[in-house]
Amino acid sequence: MSLFLTQVEDTYEITPAGYGLFVFLLIVALVAACFFTGNDKKNHFSVKQLVFAAMSVTLAMITSMIKVFEMPMGGSITLFSMFFITFIGYLYGPRAGLTSGIAYGLLQLIMGPYIISIPQLICDYILAFGALGLSGFFSNSKHGMIKGYVLGIVGRLAFSVLSGVIFFGQYAADYGMHPFTYSLAYNGLYIGAEGILTIVLVSIPAVKNAFNKIKYMANENDVRDKLKLAS
Repeated sequence: MSLFLTQVEDTYEITPAGYGLFVFLLIVALVAACFFTGNDKKNHFSVKQLVFAAMSVTLAMITSMIKVFEMPMGGSITLFSMFFITFIGYLYGPRAGLTSGIAYGLLQLIMGPYIISIPQLICDYILAFGALGLSGFFSNSKHGMIKGYVLGIVGRLAFSVLSGVIFFGQYAADYGMHPFTYSLAYNGLYIGAEGILTIVLVSIPAVKNAFNKIKYMANENDVRDKLKLAS
């Protein structure tokens, strides 16, 4: 562990070798996202699809830095950053969504890690952020953007609560609470608050229509190919 992480009091900091490893894993995740972006069962990607996915990840990173409220042991209410990752799933399905979510988690790990152990790192950064890509299961569903967003943040919440129970449960005693109740309240506060604000925003007809037009633009070539095959 000392090669990639170095202990500082009760937490760990990433070493230069660790940053190299996470950058390598990030590249692997992005390459995987490229090959999983196609939604025509050919598992290929187009430049347009790659650009839309990359723009969404970039917007997620930028908005994640605009924090309305930050929790003391990690987690914050941001300017709708989770939505942009779930939007990739809405555009291109679960495979692209999940791999993009993992890539986003690695970026968060590189930019501002809070690490107490390797299992906690995996749970909080790989699994929790990767779960945002579950939105892709509603890619072709009516009201799929909102349904997918809800599924994505519930998935993230589940892993964050699990991490809180296992790795931060000792703090629950300070508040006279059960570890599960404490973790659910802690993580539910910032994830739930951002989730409610985001759902209100994307439910506005003008905003919803704008994102649906973006989805059409992102998949315009695929739509044309389907129409050609149908004719």
